[in-house]
Amino acid sequence: MYFFLCMSQKSSNFAATMAKNTEIERKFLVRSEAFKTQAVTSYEIVQGYLCKDPEKTIHVRIRDARAFLTIKSSVLREGLAKFEWERELDPADAKELLRLCLPGAIAKTRYIIPAPPYEGQERKWEVDVFHSGKKAGLILAEIELGDEHEPISCPDWIGEEVTGQPQYYNANM
Repeated sequence: MYFFLCMSQKSSNFAATMAKNTEIERKFLVRSEAFKTQAVTSYEIVQGYLCKDPEKTIHVRIRDARAFLTIKSSVLREGLAKFEWERELDPADAKELLRLCLPGAIAKTRYIIPAPPYEGQERKWEVDVFHSGKKAGLILAEIELGDEHEPISCPDWIGEEVTGQPQYYNANM
C-alpha cells in the first residue's frame, strides 16, 4: 500500500510538472524586416546543443548577460505541445558548458514584438535572425500559445507557417 501511495504521489507530481512545462508554439518564416519597427526589445543569443536526439534536445543558451539550460521533448502527442524544462545558470558555467556542446553552435538576434492578448493572456512574437550555422540569414518568428487551437492574428511580415518542419528546428540549424 505504501509503495502504491508513493508511486501515485510521484505520478501526480510528474503529471503536474509535465502540464506546467508544456510549450505550445507555432513557427513561421518572415517576409520582411518590417518587424524591427514594432520590436520592444532585442538581445543576442549564442546557443549550443549537448544532445540532439530525435526524442529530445538539451541546449545551453547565453542571452546577453543571462544563461539557461533547457531540455525539450519532441511533440508529446498529435499536435503542437512539447515538454520544456528550463533553468537559469551562472553565465560562467554556461560558457564552460558551451565548450562541451556538439559542433554547430548558433548565434542569433532575437526581437520581441507584442501580439494581441488572448483571453486575458499576454502574447508576443519572438523573431530570430540567424547569424551562423547552415541557416545564416534566415529569419523565423514564433508565438507561444496557451492552447493548440488558439486563434492568432498574423502581422503582414509573417510568411509561410513552418511549424513541425524539422529543417526549421533550432537543433537542425
